[in-house]
Amino acid sequence: MLPKEMGIEKVDKLDIRFQLPDLRHALKDFFGTREVGEFVSGALAGAMTKAVLAPLETIRTRMVVGVGSKTIMGSFLEVIDQQGWQGLWAGNGINMIRIIPTQAIELGTFECVKRSMTSLQEKWKQNQGPKLQIGCINLNFNLSWISPVAVAGAAAGIMGTLVCHPLEVLKDRLTVSPETYPNLGLAVGKIYKDGGIGAFYSGISPTLIGMLPYSTCYYFMYETMKQSYCKTKEKKSLSRPEMLLIGAFAGFTASTISFPLEVARKRLMVGALQGKCPPHMAAALAEVVREEGLLGLYRGWGASCLKVMPSSGITWMFYEAWKDILIVQKAHSL
Repeated sequence: MLPKEMGIEKVDKLDIRFQLPDLRHALKDFFGTREVGEFVSGALAGAMTKAVLAPLETIRTRMVVGVGSKTIMGSFLEVIDQQGWQGLWAGNGINMIRIIPTQAIELGTFECVKRSMTSLQEKWKQNQGPKLQIGCINLNFNLSWISPVAVAGAAAGIMGTLVCHPLEVLKDRLTVSPETYPNLGLAVGKIYKDGGIGAFYSGISPTLIGMLPYSTCYYFMYETMKQSYCKTKEKKSLSRPEMLLIGAFAGFTASTISFPLEVARKRLMVGALQGKCPPHMAAALAEVVREEGLLGLYRGWGASCLKVMPSSGITWMFYEAWKDILIVQKAHSL
């Protein structure tokens, strides 16, 4: 018996349509925020800086870990003789991959924490600081002495290190021992085979310990000198050459203060390649002093300054320039 004869009308096919939400406005708003602009500016500044200064990074790493010549020129000629001109860019692929997220995270974190800490400090001033009540005892904490810039600098270094440390390990292995680790794929496979996931975080403790004084001093020096200079000259912002010079001096100061910790950190990270890996940072420092004296703690310092000073100056110059394009000019156009 047909459906029509049974009194049942034929039902047309259901027309079900799914309409996806329009994400264009949400994405536009998201990528137009100040925070995203700062992260992108940091990534672009880091990538452009590393592309220019890769040879100095290669020579610095070799001298710090004690590979080859003890002089800058000797190390430079040694790399060219053994690997050709392209050897000066050994590990630069992973270096570029490393620096983009590292600089984005560090500079973005620095800006966000600095704003948050400054705002929080203003609230503390109005409310006379955080308060703690224990029974009938009221405790008021005066935290006006805390520098938002110093806290932000420390946070930037810690966050960047935690996220990007495996890329730092890969970069050092490719730079120091290209015959053992000829390319990125083989390096990843060999490191994982030798030590598992933990091998990618070898030296993370000394890295964090060494990063704190460097990062705190680096950002604090730059912001303090920038503000003092602008106040003295009665100007709102720095010119590009001024950013370059102040950024370079901030990098020089921070590197000089924390360099012995950097030497110990590099020893721990690549010590396994030479068959002698100190158990911790104190042992690495003692080993350097025992073998080379106190001056050994600053072996490679000259090469480090030659790399850190232009790198810091150029990074800040590019960063401020990209911020002007992505944030300041965009805000004025709205």
